[in-house]
Amino acid sequence: MSQARILLFDSGMGGLTVACAVARQLPDAQLVYAADNAGFPYGAWKEEDLVARILDVIGALIEKVEPHVVVIACNTASTIALAQLREAYKLPFVGTVPAIKPAADQTKSRIIGVLATPGTVSREYTHALIHTYAYHCKVFLHGAKRLAEIAENKLKGRSVDLDELRREIAPVFRKREGRSTDVV
Repeated sequence: MSQARILLFDSGMGGLTVACAVARQLPDAQLVYAADNAGFPYGAWKEEDLVARILDVIGALIEKVEPHVVVIACNTASTIALAQLREAYKLPFVGTVPAIKPAADQTKSRIIGVLATPGTVSREYTHALIHTYAYHCKVFLHGAKRLAEIAENKLKGRSVDLDELRREIAPVFRKREGRSTDVV
């Protein structure tokens, strides 16, 4: 194969961190980053409408870019549409999902937090990850309604209200029996 062409997809700019990591690991690869700014934020969508949108947008991108692999650099898109994408296309898909397994491996207190969109924390996919990898931990799920928007604004160079940010993430920092959340 000549130079690998990798399509990276996210609802916004947050997946650029994934793109940077891929670029470090595969410096000769051709990376194409696509952000669905028109559909952002995904947390407000009805599930069936969002799956249809993701399939349509990624389908159009695959046709245009002709990638060798597609990276879904979005927890919401991965937990909601990865199976359908793999079924619809003969390309390899790599998804990003809440990092529950590494959190469960790293925690000392056995109290971890999952900070994601409301949809991602409520999905069966996320609960299956907890059941499989963090069964020995107390897991606090928080569907942060504004966190993605706050992060996108920061990436766009806008100022962030730190008090609003603290309020948005505070629910995952809990204490129980003298122990505290140590991994989010």
